[in-house]
Amino acid sequence: QVQPVESGGGLVQAGGSLRLSCGASGRTFTGYAMGWFRQAPGKEREFVAAISWSGGTTGYADPVKGRFTISRDNAKNTVYLQMNSLKPEDTAVYYCAAGASSVSNYYTQLWKYHYWGQGTQVTVSS
Repeated sequence: QVQPVESGGGLVQAGGSLRLSCGASGRTFTGYAMGWFRQAPGKEREFVAAISWSGGTTGYADPVKGRFTISRDNAKNTVYLQMNSLKPEDTAVYYCAAGASSVSNYYTQLWKYHYWGQGTQVTVSS
């Protein structure tokens, strides 16, 4: 089975940028749509962005549209989340997840992702 492993989190000032990476331990991400989710203290885990297996289709939650960009490099078996113009409300643990899909589909629902990473903390100070 595939095991996502996140990296790249940290502390950044409001208006700054971070790039999260998600690599695979075990099987490759071939055949999987990939998603980024986040969970702030006291809140439910929520969808942030997703990308199809081919990389040709992407989707974003409204709060991050225009600021975050998801991409993938299948040759490197890595998925990225570029986060710009960060806000304090972006503070959360960010999770990478993999869900089996057709070449052009992605998912926004948590339950369609079967493999999850341990998460990486992103803290945005005001």
